[in-house]
Amino acid sequence: MPPPCPAMPPPAAAVDPRSGYCAATGTFHSLRAPLPLPPPDRPLSFPAFALSRLPSPLPPHPALLDSATGEAVTFPAFLSRVRALSAALRAHLGVSPGDVAFVVAPPGVHVPVLYYALMAVGAVVCPANPALTAGEISSLVALSKPSVAFAVEAAAGKLPPGLNTVLLDSPRFLSFLQLQERHHDDATDNVVIIRQSDPAAILYSSGTTGRAKAAVLTHRNLIASAATPPGSPKATTPEVMMLTVPLFHIYSIMCCLRAALAAHTLVLQTARRRRFDAAAAMAAAGRFRVTRLALAPPSLLAVVRAAEEDESVVARAATLQTVTCGGAPVAADLVRRFMRAFPSVRLLQGYGLTECTGSFCGVIGVDESSRIGTVGRLSWGVEAKIVHPETRVHLPPGLPGELWVRGPFVMKGYYGDKDSTSVILDSEGWLRTGDLCYIDKDGFLFVVDRLKEIIKCKGYQVPPAELEHLLQTHPDIEEAAVVPYPDDLAGELPVAFIVKCIGSNLQEVQIKEFVAKQVVHYKRLHRVFLVGSIPKNATGKVLRKDLAKVALHQISSKL
Repeated sequence: MPPPCPAMPPPAAAVDPRSGYCAATGTFHSLRAPLPLPPPDRPLSFPAFALSRLPSPLPPHPALLDSATGEAVTFPAFLSRVRALSAALRAHLGVSPGDVAFVVAPPGVHVPVLYYALMAVGAVVCPANPALTAGEISSLVALSKPSVAFAVEAAAGKLPPGLNTVLLDSPRFLSFLQLQERHHDDATDNVVIIRQSDPAAILYSSGTTGRAKAAVLTHRNLIASAATPPGSPKATTPEVMMLTVPLFHIYSIMCCLRAALAAHTLVLQTARRRRFDAAAAMAAAGRFRVTRLALAPPSLLAVVRAAEEDESVVARAATLQTVTCGGAPVAADLVRRFMRAFPSVRLLQGYGLTECTGSFCGVIGVDESSRIGTVGRLSWGVEAKIVHPETRVHLPPGLPGELWVRGPFVMKGYYGDKDSTSVILDSEGWLRTGDLCYIDKDGFLFVVDRLKEIIKCKGYQVPPAELEHLLQTHPDIEEAAVVPYPDDLAGELPVAFIVKCIGSNLQEVQIKEFVAKQVVHYKRLHRVFLVGSIPKNATGKVLRKDLAKVALHQISSKL
C-alpha cells in the first residue's frame, strides 16, 4: 500500500487546549510536549539511535539483571556483547539485512542483547511464545518465513525441521558474545545502511478475535515509541525496572528497548513458574531495589491480594515508586484497592496495540494517576478519532465509538497479507483499533471494551469487561470472564466463567443474584460456570473465543 499522506496540522486556535479536539476535522490531537525525533529520511537503525543516547562515560550500574541467578550485565559488557554478536551474525551465520530471525526463548539476559544485535545488522526480530505447541509454532513460522531461529534447547524441538537454529544456551552462542574487539570494530559496524522505514520486528498480533497475523514494525516505529519525552524529571538515582511480562510481547519488548536507551537497569524475572508468584516477585523487587514494576492485569490483582493478606509484601518492596500496567483493562475497583495497599506507589496505566508499537496513550505524573478508570492521554504525535461504528460519523468528547489512530508508531502492515492490512489500515494512515472508547473533555481516553466482543442482548450493548470488573469485587471470586451465548429471542445472552477463592462455597445462584442487584435487566447473567482456571494469553487477555465455544458446548449438551 502507498505510504500515508502527511496530515496538515490544524491551526492552533482550532484545537481545544483542554481536550485536544478539533471540531472542524473531528480529530483529537495530543497535547503532550514534542519529542526530539530524528528526521525520518535519515538512515538510522533503532539500536544506533538508542545507544547513541547513552551517557559518556557509561553508567556504573548494571544494564541487565537476572532475578533468579543474580547475574549482572554492565553497560560496557552490554555494548560489547551487542557489537560482538552483530559481527558473529554476519560472519558466522550469514545474516543479512531483511532476514527474519525467529526467537523462541524465555526471559534471560541474552535476549535483549540478541534483539539489539539483530536489529543492528538489519535483520528482523520475530519473537514467539516458547510455551506454544510445535503445531502452533509451525503456523507462525509459515507466516513470517524466517531464515534463522534462536531458541533454548527446551523449545528447539518444536521448530520445523530444516530451519537453521542457534541454541541460546549453547557454548557456540556464548562464544559469539565474546569475540575479540578486532572482529567488530567501528568500520565493520558502519557497513550496513539501515533506513528508518526498514522492518525491525515482526510481532504476532493476538489471535483472540481471529487468526494470528504478523505485524511489521519499522525502526522508525520503535524510535518514535521508545523515545523519552524532553523535560521529564531526571531521577536522582538510576531507575531499576523489573519485567514480569514475557519478552515476546510488545509491552515487554518496548520496556526492554527503553531501559537500555534511558540507561536504566532492567531486572528480568527468569524463574520458571507456571503461574505468577506475587510474593516471590515482590521479594525480588526488594532484593534488587526495584523502583518500577511492569505488570499485566492478572499479576496486578495477585500483587494486591498478596498485600491485603500480608502487610510484609508491601514492606519488602520499600524502594518501589511506580507500577505500570498494560495489556488488558484494569477494573476501577482494583485500582482503588491498589492505592489503598500501596499508598506511596503510583499506578500508571497505558493503552496500545501490537500494530501501534505498544502504548500510544498513557498516564504521566501524580495528578493523572489519580484519575481512576482512564488509560491516560494521547502521546506526542498521536492523532485520534472516535468513529461511530455504523454511520462512520466522527464523534466529539464524551461519546463512545471505535477508536482510530494515526502517527509515527503505526505499523507498516501485516507481513504478506495485503487484504488484512487494508481492513485495519487505510490509505491516509488511520488504523482502526477495534476498541470501543471515548475521550473526555480533558483529553483522557477511556476504553469500554473490544468492539467485536460487545454482547448485543435484546438490542442493548453489554460490555463483558464491565461485568467482569463487577464480579471481581465479590470477596469470594478469584477470577471472572464473561462471554456471549447465542439466543433466538435476545440475540446474545451474557454468561460467566468463575474461579472461586480457595475454600469458598459460592454457588451459581448467589453469583447471579450478586450481579442482578447491581445492573440493568439486560446485563444480568443467564448462566454461570464454576471452573478451575480461565484461559488467557501471555499478557493476561482472556481468550473469550475459546470460552464462548465451551459455553456453547456445555449449554447445548444439556438441552
